[in-house]
Amino acid sequence: METHRTFIATYIMANGRNGATYLGMTSNLTARVWKHKTGAFEGHSKAKGCTRLVWFQRFAWVTEAIRREKQIKKWLRDWKLKLIEDANPDWLDLAADWYPVNDPDWTPPPEVD
Repeated sequence: METHRTFIATYIMANGRNGATYLGMTSNLTARVWKHKTGAFEGHSKAKGCTRLVWFQRFAWVTEAIRREKQIKKWLRDWKLKLIEDANPDWLDLAADWYPVNDPDWTPPPEVD
């Protein structure tokens, strides 16, 4: 997986194993995840503390990512949990090393969705 790059994705954020989840899509996953981690979004993901990227699927086209997001949103919760478990059985934060926050010259990625 490439990090620190802009790419289109459908993704799931969570607050912990089998906890609250948030499903979305973006044309800049690195910037979007940063916004979730810092609480920049009001609403469900912030209220529930969904700061851990637990699943994502990369796409070449925004239309494909939107289609996948809409498809997964119709799924039962158990199916979504299985999707995460199959790809990330330990529910690790897939973006844990994406942001060099201890580097004084680093700035968060811009989001241009």
